[in-house]
Amino acid sequence: MLSTKRILGSPAAQGAIGTLAACYLKFVRVSSSMVIDPPDVIELAPVPIIIAMWHGQHFMAPFIKPKSDSDRFRAKVLISRHRDGEINAIAAEHLGIGTIRGSGAHNGEFHRKGGAAAFTEMLTALEQGYNMALTADVPKISRIAGMGVVKLAQHSGRQIYPAAIATSRRIQLKNWDRSAINLPFSRMAFVAGTPVNVPRDADKPALETYRQLVESELNKATARAYAIVDRTGSTHS
Repeated sequence: MLSTKRILGSPAAQGAIGTLAACYLKFVRVSSSMVIDPPDVIELAPVPIIIAMWHGQHFMAPFIKPKSDSDRFRAKVLISRHRDGEINAIAAEHLGIGTIRGSGAHNGEFHRKGGAAAFTEMLTALEQGYNMALTADVPKISRIAGMGVVKLAQHSGRQIYPAAIATSRRIQLKNWDRSAINLPFSRMAFVAGTPVNVPRDADKPALETYRQLVESELNKATARAYAIVDRTGSTHS
């Protein structure tokens, strides 16, 4: 008898799940009202840019791209090589977002996970005018920004836009990244924090300062997004 894990790992199952996930996310978007904060951040962004988000809060990221200027906001997203990543990649492609496969690591597995090759691909994508979206967390450590997004900004010369998307109706999971499953018929908010510029000549202490700044701006953007959709004056993490 085939195990559930083996069935879900088959290309046919992954294709079906990825397609259904894309359809579901489209439904969430069309049934929800969107607030953008600041209102003109998308139009004024000096594309291409690097969009950094927290893991588990990124499912609605493909809908940041405006339909009216889709060529200017063409984008690619970094997705891991894990089995779950394959489903995410299929969903992203259905939503018009290109994918780069690989992930960072904090335990010496950077090359095995495709991190080095993915970093080169991301630099090339930015040079070609693609915006790059990626989660900033250190793998399996929630809400702690890694150095990868900072080094990508340093080597590419492009700005990091710390960003968050939240919906008023959601299911909050109790997993490592506190994933929020966005639900239809919501108030939705896309919030961008203060852009972060990383000089090409930044040394190791300076890079750590910029890493902390990205982390801080991501937390602020996340708190602001939840405050908007929950209509509270307080913050939410």
